[in-house]
Amino acid sequence: MKTKAAVIGAGIGGLASAIRLAVKGYDTHLYEKSSRTGGKIGEMRLAGCRFDTGPSLFTLPELVDELFTLAGEDPRGHFRYVPLVSSCRYFWDDGTLLNAWTDRQRFAEEAEIVTGEPRENILGFLDECAELYDLTAGIFIFSPFYQLENFRKPESLNVARNFRKLNAFSTMHGIISRRFRSPKLIQLFDRYATYNGSSPYRAPGTLNVIAHLEHNMGAFFPEKGMREIVDALELLAGRCGVTIHTGEEVVSVVKQGKIVSAVETTAGVKPFGVVVSDVDVIPFYRKLLKEETYARKQERQERSTSALIFYWAMNRRFEELDLHNIFFSSDYPGEFRALRKGEVSADPTVYLFASSRAVSTDAPEGKDNWFVMINVPYDRGQDWKGVVSVARGNIIQKLGKRLSCSIEEAIGAEQVLDPPLIENLTASHRGALYGSSSNSRFAAFRRHPNVRNRYENLWFVGGSVHPGGGIPLCLASAKIACDMIPAAK
Repeated sequence: MKTKAAVIGAGIGGLASAIRLAVKGYDTHLYEKSSRTGGKIGEMRLAGCRFDTGPSLFTLPELVDELFTLAGEDPRGHFRYVPLVSSCRYFWDDGTLLNAWTDRQRFAEEAEIVTGEPRENILGFLDECAELYDLTAGIFIFSPFYQLENFRKPESLNVARNFRKLNAFSTMHGIISRRFRSPKLIQLFDRYATYNGSSPYRAPGTLNVIAHLEHNMGAFFPEKGMREIVDALELLAGRCGVTIHTGEEVVSVVKQGKIVSAVETTAGVKPFGVVVSDVDVIPFYRKLLKEETYARKQERQERSTSALIFYWAMNRRFEELDLHNIFFSSDYPGEFRALRKGEVSADPTVYLFASSRAVSTDAPEGKDNWFVMINVPYDRGQDWKGVVSVARGNIIQKLGKRLSCSIEEAIGAEQVLDPPLIENLTASHRGALYGSSSNSRFAAFRRHPNVRNRYENLWFVGGSVHPGGGIPLCLASAKIACDMIPAAK
């Protein structure tokens, strides 16, 4: 009889873990309390429009492809994506517009024309980001670097020899502002701190590696939208023999010394030899492991930011927009000061995602589907009804001024997602999208590891553990954890 493995939570980290365990020979069961898999990678339909409700940027697609390859399948036979010509279109209040072409030479040339920043400065910085990725990825992203034996690897020795290049004792903004003269280019590269819910004015310069993924390695989009990633992996899991239990919540885990011997679901207690958690670590310890002390220890780490998202079915199409669009704040430092205080700036940076630019059927002809998001603090008990009302007005005013139209009149239907709803739907503690923030040089070392010595058969994946949040890092967490799990007996 095969050894049984349980994966708790069917976010992308949980799905990837279930596939990897099945390939290793385990009788794998994936439990998800909601009616659908995917976690934050969801979708909804509103007034004839389809919306991807969560992550919208797709980088390092080879991490998805690898799961099909492990299962002996051709990825292109089951999952297709296309490279983007432009990763983002940037708008400033003074009328400046800049396309971030994925051809880095073309991007540098346009950025020089638009901002006056010499192209060699831009290309030089992107080369630095690439070097930083090559230096750190093997240790900090794709391996359990917190384990002692990892520091004996040649890659670790190389990091030690080139420690100065990590920029760990400078902030992202500090490094970027020394590389560029243009305030607009500084702001553009500063924004990559928000990709893991942090501040460029506090996060270490090492995180400038994030820009490399988009500007040097490319941005992509699934042919049917972001939800297609989850749908394809769910089907792959089924073909690999994974039993998926949607609508069945895990309410506790059964411990016997250093062993997690079983999980208790709403359908009963079931024994397992291996358990993988894709649940935010704080509710996992508090509700499932019943370890309140350890849950509080995790809570002492600063949470990442959350999001306020408006899903707007627009009754007209806006040709000025690309797939991904950023409308920058005119006071970027002030925006992050407000977030740190648990507030929302009156002039927030607005991200606008219109998936119908890539998937024409996502909106009726002549109309648009807008995913409009701003960064907001995690839930500290704010009056979210009031916050949403004020922010909505500020966003509409900002977009209307820049696009020279009445946004309010163009909104045909609306749904809203705020931090309390995010926590309710995804069990992300206080609605923090990425677990703990990276607002210190020691944050990576304090992030929850993928395995804990206290338990011999319990592993952790997903956005709240090493190496962090976002699709590529969640997939990396599954790879790290499952590589540590021996093949089934």
